[in-house]
Amino acid sequence: MQQGRKMRVLTLRKQYSEGGASSSQSQTDETMAYTLPSKRPKLFVRGKDDYLPGNIVEIEIHNFMTYSHLVSKPGPRLNLVIGPNGTGKSSLVCAIALGLAGEPQLLGRASSIGDYVKRGEESGWINISLRGNREGEIITITRKMDRQNKSEWQLNGRLVPKREILDIVHKFNVQVGNLTQFLPQDRVCEFAKLSPIQLLEETEKAVGDQELSGQHRTLIEKSRDLKRLEITVRQNEETLSQLSAQNAEQERDVERVRQRQQLLQKAESMKKKLPWLKYDLRKNQYVEAKEKERAAKHKRDEIARLIAEQKIPIEEKKQQKLKLEASCKKLNSNISSNDNKRREIIQNENQLSVQVRAKASEIEEVKKREESRQERIARAKDDLAAAEAELAKLPFYEPPKEEIECLGAQIRDIEFSSNEKRSVKREMGYKLDQERSTLQRCISRLKDIENTNIRLLQALKVSGVRHIFEAVEWVKTHSNDLKKRVYGPVLVEVNVSNRSHTAYLEGHVPNYIWKSFITQDSNDRDLLVKNLKSFDIPVLNYTGNRQMWNEPQPVTDAMRNLGITSRLDEVFEAPSAVKEVLISQAALDHSFIGSEETNRRADDANKLGVMDLWTPENHYRWSLSRYGGHSSASVSSVQGSRLFASTVDMTEVNELSNKRRACELNIGKLDDDVKSISSEQRHLEDEAAKLHRKREEIINNMKLERRRRQEMDNRIDQRRRKLESMENEEDLETTISRLTDLIGRLNVQRFKRAIEMKDLLIVAVSLKRHFAQEQLAAVEVDMKIRDMERELREPEKQGIQAQQELERCKDELEQCRRHLQSAKAAAESVAKLNPELQQAFLEMPETVEELEAAMQDCVAQANAVMFLNHNVLEDYERRCEQIRNLKFKVEGDRLALNKVLAEVNSLKDGC
Repeated sequence: MQQGRKMRVLTLRKQYSEGGASSSQSQTDETMAYTLPSKRPKLFVRGKDDYLPGNIVEIEIHNFMTYSHLVSKPGPRLNLVIGPNGTGKSSLVCAIALGLAGEPQLLGRASSIGDYVKRGEESGWINISLRGNREGEIITITRKMDRQNKSEWQLNGRLVPKREILDIVHKFNVQVGNLTQFLPQDRVCEFAKLSPIQLLEETEKAVGDQELSGQHRTLIEKSRDLKRLEITVRQNEETLSQLSAQNAEQERDVERVRQRQQLLQKAESMKKKLPWLKYDLRKNQYVEAKEKERAAKHKRDEIARLIAEQKIPIEEKKQQKLKLEASCKKLNSNISSNDNKRREIIQNENQLSVQVRAKASEIEEVKKREESRQERIARAKDDLAAAEAELAKLPFYEPPKEEIECLGAQIRDIEFSSNEKRSVKREMGYKLDQERSTLQRCISRLKDIENTNIRLLQALKVSGVRHIFEAVEWVKTHSNDLKKRVYGPVLVEVNVSNRSHTAYLEGHVPNYIWKSFITQDSNDRDLLVKNLKSFDIPVLNYTGNRQMWNEPQPVTDAMRNLGITSRLDEVFEAPSAVKEVLISQAALDHSFIGSEETNRRADDANKLGVMDLWTPENHYRWSLSRYGGHSSASVSSVQGSRLFASTVDMTEVNELSNKRRACELNIGKLDDDVKSISSEQRHLEDEAAKLHRKREEIINNMKLERRRRQEMDNRIDQRRRKLESMENEEDLETTISRLTDLIGRLNVQRFKRAIEMKDLLIVAVSLKRHFAQEQLAAVEVDMKIRDMERELREPEKQGIQAQQELERCKDELEQCRRHLQSAKAAAESVAKLNPELQQAFLEMPETVEELEAAMQDCVAQANAVMFLNHNVLEDYERRCEQIRNLKFKVEGDRLALNKVLAEVNSLKDGC
């Protein structure tokens, strides 16, 4: 890229500015060549370190195409990459393009970013360091990619979107998509196909500053705008002249059209007064109807007053009638009350008569019951004597107290033995609960560890192993089909005690090993390979042959003086098969772990034979050349651990498993002992139950004998009380005397009811006579009321006629009012009254007929005006509007033309 040319040559072609090819018939090429001193400063100036801003200072790639890891530091001037085919020259070029925000399509090799990851790896990254604007300023751009075509961008170690990377690249005028600046070997044919114009544009972008290409394009566009504006101004001026000439020819016809419109407007004004004249007629009709309605209302009110005066005596008679009817109603109520009392007396007398007859019958019944009582007393005496004889015949019964006491002692001994068994069983139950609680804690802790394994499996899944859970489940389900134990995934089997070492171990071991399963039999390996192939899970077979391995290099005292503490194979625990596979696959026994001191003296570590070294900050690797024997080193920063988020302590797992098995054995033994004791306890309880039943039978027999004697005593006592009760009943003479006295009292009450009945009959006769008198008086008043109402019918008829006349007048008034409102609305819809319109109406005829005649005269005069073109006025006014618009547009186009011309001159001067 050249910067700051002292002389420049600018060539302008007229055809190129219009966007077309040159034409020999219509236009000729106009070429201007002139020499100007350079006006632009250099885009970038080299610093004391001899680098330009934007120069690549360092390139570091990892797992990219053919490279596992590469660090390259280009110089500030010309850099050459030389080597035979297939050694990775194009890979380095591709890394530069993709690391500087280029798309995979620019390289012509592959269409997706995932295809650039090294075969056998899941992800890779590109790290490019650019020299900043100031000396010592380094801008680091990092692009991480994986097989799933995902890219992650970092700027100086900070996660950023891609657009920030593009801004940095554009700031330094780096154009990886410009074939004149960056030409991959797979796109040479595309470069050859570029036209001269395209080459000029791309060269301007590549060698000039960012303004040069833009100014060139702007100059072309402004030239096109300049020509377009000149043509537009010329055409608009010609159109303006034609329109002005046409309007001058039609001015006489326009004047006649305007005269005709004035006559028609006068006729339209007269049309506005016509509905207002009709409104005045309707208003007069409304006033007449209102006067008729007022007279009809006055007549109706007079008749109503006369009717009201005649109704007063009728109302007085009606009040008198109401009083008589109330008196009759009260007398009728008293008569009904008297009748009810007489009915009650008759009913009471009937009840007393029935009671007298019942008492007489009861005397006869008492005589019959006395005979029956004597017979029952004789039978009761016989029953009592028979029960006493039966009690005397019962034999004497002696209860077996000694046998009951013997059985009680045996029961107490058995219950004591049963309680001892129950106590022993309870103690064993406590021990069993403790063992079960310990077992449950072991199981819970093992579940927590299993959850830790699940988190490790989830970390594998996040890293790209999408089917790891399905693979683990398949191995668990088919464990019976395997001949030997299968370990895996490897990540779950490894336990790192020191978390700081997890980053070393994860960075050293290839990613495919962490998701692998390890078999110990070739048949098991074939079975897993066949079934886990769809899950993309590797399978490794461990044969146990260590003879072919090199002995691990020990950590010497000299190494410890440098801060080297241990080898990488010594910092983790795993099953022997897993550990040996990791050592064989990743050479963990030849990788050492150092401290900060080791990081500062890394070169001394290589002198002690260390070829692979991990420190808290960097990972150092040395390799020997096959040809010259000299060593080369590569250094990479230590990345944090992503997989070992949760680790498992296998020692704790083994201890918990052993403790679990011991608890299960103890629980089984205690269960057997508890069952044995429970069986013995049930046997003792059965013996005690038998003795209880035997004792209960003896006691029940004692209770039965005692109950039998008690029942005999109760029966004798009951029969004796029954005999005494029958002997103590009332005798015959006393009962008959009591009933005779009761019959006498009832007859006295019947006599009193007969006296009350006589008094009520006398009152009833008097009430009925008074009721007849009041009823006759009410009938006489009712006849007088009817005569007076008959005389009132004629005035009422006249009042109805007056009311009907009033309603008819109201309907007529309402109809006139509606017509008046309609006329007013029609008039206002044509024209609303205002002082100017009222003044104009005064100059017009005052009647409808005269106004219509004047309107016809104005229309006839307007029709008498003759002209050929009826649209002449519209055409004239339309052209006037066009003339005004064109004048305004021509002025604007002239200003724009002058502005564009000034901009073109300014661009020419600035190039």
